[in-house]
This record gives sequence, C-alpha cells and structure tokens, in this order.
Amino acid sequence: MSRRDRYQLDFRALMTQCEENYARLLPLMKALGERDSMAVEVGHDHHSHTLQMSVLERSPYTTTVRLEDQELLATLPASRLTVRMYHDARLAEVTEARPFRRVNARYAYPNRNMHQRDEKVQWNRFLAEWLRHLHDHGRDSGQAWRQQVTGG
Repeated sequence: MSRRDRYQLDFRALMTQCEENYARLLPLMKALGERDSMAVEVGHDHHSHTLQMSVLERSPYTTTVRLEDQELLATLPASRLTVRMYHDARLAEVTEARPFRRVNARYAYPNRNMHQRDEKVQWNRFLAEWLRHLHDHGRDSGQAWRQQVTGG
C-alpha cells in the first residue's frame, strides 16, 4: 500500500464529533450526580429497553463511563461502549466497544479482526446516534436530564 493510499484520520472532524458527544453526555452526567449508575428506559410501552449508565472512574479532569443495553447484547455488537469524558477539553470519546478491548484511531486494512480503517470515527458516530436516540426516546425519574438539554 502506498503512502498516498493510507487512511488519513480527519482529526478536526473527530474532535468535532467528540465535542458534540460531550455536550450530549453532560446532561446525563448531571442527572447522575454523585451516584455511580443510572438506568434510563428507552422506547415506548411494548418496545422499551433499559440503558444502564455506570461510572467506572472519576477524577478531576476525566470521567470514564460505560453505556450498556442489556436487551441488545445478543443482537448488537456495540451494545456496550466505554466512553472517556475529558472535562477540561470538553470532549467525550469511545475508548472501548464490546467485544473489543480498545478502539484505535486507525487500523491497517485488511487486518486480523477486520476492523475498518476509520473504526474510531465510526464508533464515535454511533455513540452520537445512540445519545440522540436516548434524548428523543429515553426517560428516567423526572426526566431531569432531558429538561437540561431541551430547556423545558
């Protein structure tokens, strides 16, 4: 593979996505408060499922959270994401996606695990879609986190 054909990470686009993901996660973090976990119901009556949000690590400048949907574990490979929030930079990035331990910024292609060249970008886009869906269809006690996003 020539150097010209090698995948070039669009760092600016990735950072923009990470900024948007941080903004979408922040209201959930505020609703979580000092608790280490929170369950959010997603969907409607007969088609609902539960997203579990758990804090794995807290420090002054970073928080690591896991988002997991138990009902989707059997059908969706990305039903558990580990996300690191960088509070000083106001970024949130996917660092692990089940079943993979770590998500790299880029991969040689083809590779043993058949990762896509832009796997990190794709996982962060998926997180954005998941958080949008959660905002539109999720509910917890009092929906305090949605009110912080929508202002209502």
